[in-house]
Amino acid sequence: MKSRTIAVTYAGVLALTTIVGSWIVGSWVCRAEAEEQAPALRVYAAGSTRGILPAIAEDYARTTGQRFEFTFGPAGLLLNRIRKEGGADIFVSANMEHPQQLFLEGAGTRPVIFARNRLCVTGRAELGLTQATLLDKLLEPSVKIGTSTPGADPGGDYAWQFFDRAETVRAGAKDTLIRNAHQLVGGPASPKLPAGETAVHYFFTRHEADAFIGYCSSHTKISAGPEKPSDLPLTRVEVPPPLAMPINYGLTILTTIKDAGHREAAYRFALYLVSPDAQRRLPEYGFLPGGGL
Repeated sequence: MKSRTIAVTYAGVLALTTIVGSWIVGSWVCRAEAEEQAPALRVYAAGSTRGILPAIAEDYARTTGQRFEFTFGPAGLLLNRIRKEGGADIFVSANMEHPQQLFLEGAGTRPVIFARNRLCVTGRAELGLTQATLLDKLLEPSVKIGTSTPGADPGGDYAWQFFDRAETVRAGAKDTLIRNAHQLVGGPASPKLPAGETAVHYFFTRHEADAFIGYCSSHTKISAGPEKPSDLPLTRVEVPPPLAMPINYGLTILTTIKDAGHREAAYRFALYLVSPDAQRRLPEYGFLPGGGL
């Protein structure tokens, strides 16, 4: 196989080459046969990356022969698992705080931004959600708001940040939103969804939620229709300023990798994740490019 240098964005190169110090980027060579013999890279990642990360890895594997083992879940729970059990080579979180904790503990490299996301609210069509009416509708006492679980999942933390921001534009809004909120996913005791089911469809049909606060990204490629065909007309609205907040996905490489070849493979894939080839795939799944500090 001919040598292939992985092109990366300037910011991504700067960040990750700072991590590896004297590691020479230009010397990377794809070694398909060697990768096939090497252990699979173990990637622990936020559940919201369940579509995009395997898609990027598939592109990468076609050229390098690298194999992967993915573990998806709430990033806070994955962080605790990594701390207790190890088992990961690369960690992609839906926030920067969790990878930063591993870095401060000496267990991970300094995190870089892999991707960016936005907060959206999906509601029953009859609610009439628009950016202009969003807060009014969510403050109605009868509306049940589904969220992820704060602490265990950054998605829940972002929902509570949304409540905090609502308080700055309307006094008393935070307490009302918290009363209306139901932590339905992302926690250690959250119910397991049936195979092929989405949280929105499952909890809406069970009348446990009327609106759901989550990411604007999708596990599958964005299309005009809903992710799961149903008889529930839905409306999805992006949270407008000043209620919105930045959502950055942090990427760190675990420093516990013992084998030099395996460690090199982890760094090569991490750099590929912030390369133009990988970053251009992000919008297909509703993400915005990251690729830097």
